[in-house]
Amino acid sequence: MTRRGAAARIAVLRSAVVVMVCGASVVALPGSVAVAAPDVPAYAFADDVRRAEPATETGDAVRLEPGATYRSSLPHGVGTGSGDGTESGGKVYYRLELDAASTAYVSVTAIPRPGAALAVGDGIGVAVQNADGTSCSYDSATVGTSQSPRPITAWAAREIQPGRGLCQEAGTYYVVVEPVGTGSSGSGTGSGGSGDDTWDLEIAPVSEPPVAKGTSTNVPGTWNSATPAPPTGEAEPVHGGAGFTEAAAVAQGVWDDEIVPGQTLFYRVPVDWGRQLYASVEVGSGRKSSGFVVDALDLTLHNPVRAKVEEVGVGYGGTQKSAALAPAPPVRYANRYAPANPTKSLRFAGDHYLVVHLAAEVADAFGDGPYGLTLRVRLGGSAQPGPGYQGRAVPNGVFGKDSGIAAPTGAGLGDLKDRTRAASPTDGDATMRAVAAAGFGTGTVLLLVLGGWTLVGRRRAAASASAAGQIRVSAQNPTP
Repeated sequence: MTRRGAAARIAVLRSAVVVMVCGASVVALPGSVAVAAPDVPAYAFADDVRRAEPATETGDAVRLEPGATYRSSLPHGVGTGSGDGTESGGKVYYRLELDAASTAYVSVTAIPRPGAALAVGDGIGVAVQNADGTSCSYDSATVGTSQSPRPITAWAAREIQPGRGLCQEAGTYYVVVEPVGTGSSGSGTGSGGSGDDTWDLEIAPVSEPPVAKGTSTNVPGTWNSATPAPPTGEAEPVHGGAGFTEAAAVAQGVWDDEIVPGQTLFYRVPVDWGRQLYASVEVGSGRKSSGFVVDALDLTLHNPVRAKVEEVGVGYGGTQKSAALAPAPPVRYANRYAPANPTKSLRFAGDHYLVVHLAAEVADAFGDGPYGLTLRVRLGGSAQPGPGYQGRAVPNGVFGKDSGIAAPTGAGLGDLKDRTRAASPTDGDATMRAVAAAGFGTGTVLLLVLGGWTLVGRRRAAASASAAGQIRVSAQNPTP
């Protein structure tokens, strides 16, 4: 049986178990798991996610601590935002307590309900404001032309920069999240829904320490903008995560995965100072090749604070299709002073995220899948010294070894690939986590069933590995 065939059977079994557990247990899913349709994996919140109640006014705003991850919610469709976070329109508030030295970033990932009817401009806006209501920065993200429900991320910051007058003081600041769009996000699968829906939010605040005075603010004007040949060779298997905190680690090379329509997969690539990241993704052919879905395959690059760097989308007509990110500059601290993306967001070393989405509409035109997915990653440039942070980032090491955690001495591509395999969750583990979330009672019985099934699967895998090991030994030491 092929790996994809086996994975398809596992996906069917996982879906059936989730349906059985949800139907048999009255215990609600915990805060670290979002409820999704059986055929589309739910967004994976951080295991240690904290609950942050959304406040409708600043006086009730809960405090967000850098380094923690929060789960909250946003009523969507009850109004439209102003575009800068300064006017009413269904906004919710959170609070930050900041010093006068560190830069604070806050990313907000919104997860529309699977099956929600969305318009092109439906999304969220995020601002950081000072105590006087002045916006320090603002960003927005929308679902785009695919209108396919998927996680979207916007971010805002209080940046400490030389010569900048606003938002440089220590004190209380507010994170403002608002719905943007037409207000047509509602239940159902057609256009023009009920206009009253609630989106889950994952909020991740990060603190960046200052650098030594005199650090260059000059953005290099030249860099290698040529597009290198994508990596080739045998693909290594990988299982993309269902959220940022479960992103599968990948290195330079070719990676083989699969995806179903409506699904979003997350991967992370460590990128050092001075390095350039190139990436492309390919989706395989479907069972039918008639028709066409506009903006079916989407690839987005996010930096270590989850801010979007660049994005590319392509249509799909049933035959294999690929999408490649445009060449981008090397990662440099001074890039933050550039006027626009992608350069402006390539300001940190650390894990960069590749997020792949296949539009839900693909299922209607070409079948439910799963579809083969190939990810190609290449790193260019050469590693350079970091800016010399005067302190530790929060969370520790988010911007690489220069911000708090030293990398293993002599760690190379092979070491990273070994860590990648170790970090990738198995299908069995993911299934067990999803089922355990459903509670006890009847769910406990099903856990026992799944436990037995997983044990058998592992024993078979162990037996296969043992046989393979014997074959390798025999090949290395042939009998005379």
